[in-house]
Amino acid sequence: MAQVLEFKLPDLGEGLTEAEIVRWLVAVGDVVAIDQPVVEVETAKAMVEVPCPYGGVVTACFGEEGTEVPVGAPLLTVAVGAADLGGADGIGSSGSSRTAEAAGSSGAAEESSGNVLVGYGTGAPAVRRRRIRPAGPLASVPAAPAPAPTAVPPSAPAPAPAPAAAPAPERRPVGALAVHEAAQSGPVPVISPLVRRLAREHDVDLRTLTGSGPDGLILRADVEHAMRAAEAPAAPVAAAAPASAVTRGERVPLRGVRGAVADKLSRSRREIPDATCWVDADATELMAARASMNAAGGPKISLLALLARICTAALARHPELNSTVDMDAREIVRLPEVHLGFAAQTERGLVVPVVRNAHGRSAESLSAEFARLTEAARQGTLTPADLTGGTFTLNNYGVFGVDGSTPIINHPEAAMLGVGRIVPKPWVHQGELAVRQVVQLSLTFDHRVCDGGTAGGFLRYVADCVEHPSVLLRSL
Repeated sequence: MAQVLEFKLPDLGEGLTEAEIVRWLVAVGDVVAIDQPVVEVETAKAMVEVPCPYGGVVTACFGEEGTEVPVGAPLLTVAVGAADLGGADGIGSSGSSRTAEAAGSSGAAEESSGNVLVGYGTGAPAVRRRRIRPAGPLASVPAAPAPAPTAVPPSAPAPAPAPAAAPAPERRPVGALAVHEAAQSGPVPVISPLVRRLAREHDVDLRTLTGSGPDGLILRADVEHAMRAAEAPAAPVAAAAPASAVTRGERVPLRGVRGAVADKLSRSRREIPDATCWVDADATELMAARASMNAAGGPKISLLALLARICTAALARHPELNSTVDMDAREIVRLPEVHLGFAAQTERGLVVPVVRNAHGRSAESLSAEFARLTEAARQGTLTPADLTGGTFTLNNYGVFGVDGSTPIINHPEAAMLGVGRIVPKPWVHQGELAVRQVVQLSLTFDHRVCDGGTAGGFLRYVADCVEHPSVLLRSL
């Protein structure tokens, strides 16, 4: 007989505890191969396809498109051992029965790859979807089955009735609390170990909280709200506004990319004692150098690539800014490689792709990698690996037509360089007033890793390279 297996949303890594269903790639009745992508989800990091580790016939899909799914909630069920039973003779044929029995006796080991991480699989080619009409024993599989054998064919003797037992809980769509409570050690509606740890460290009783997630699921934001409420002084009862006072206005859920940005920026402001310094620089010679490079032929060199090359040279001189702070160990960790993040605005929101080993790349290589990651960001195809592991961020907010900003550090990094627009301005050049291409540079840094002298030295070196690109040749 076919064995019905349940596939749950796997652990996404990077502290992610939920994902939003964007598009189903299969439907009930479809035949799927091992590691075939079955659903496209949007995490706080990227848009990814989830491969199913089982091969068989899809018997149920949980959750509508647009639904937010916690890790550990069921995505779909697959009748393993029934994928090859859709021949002309029907599923109830004797040969099919033998195949199903073999699958059932050997368990799911032969019908599963074991690869359950988002975006990862064995690389087996996906088969073309085909819709079948289940017949015979598969027809008795309910739309949302419990993991139990399907009914036997009519020709087989009826099995003895099972002993009376408590009825199984009703299967609810993705996000139903009853689904995950069974996997928890208690009735508290929380599935994230990070949320539990945060509550434990700050003496927050999870049983007193009302979750804002699907079906009352307690999220990190709920615990942080309780922490702030505990720290705030008690207000007079008369001054407290009723809970229903704020009823007007459009409510936009903080989830997906927007929610991830909100969480990270809030954590940065809460944990990092940052400071900002800035300087105006004459970028006329840098713009002329870039024009000469591109006029010489070959791949075009972007301005962002030249600024990135300047950043990596400055970080080699001031490695304190390419670091992170481990407060548990009370140590500053200086990192050997420069993985350079850069801010990219997309229709899905602000994302920060990361250029790996930027310190070892040429301006031409940096230009190509910036172009690749920017296009992937616009298409929504960045992977979690493309968006994590940065050690320093370059933020070119000049593309928005502004001169300056005080950027928030991309936690857990220690610094971010901001670059404003390059515009003609009056400037004293060689003792005379002239119109020059001027840019404002700002550096926001974690004051725990260095003092103002180091930060000022970094920013001054960057400004010198912008004003006189030949300075950069000394470090090449």
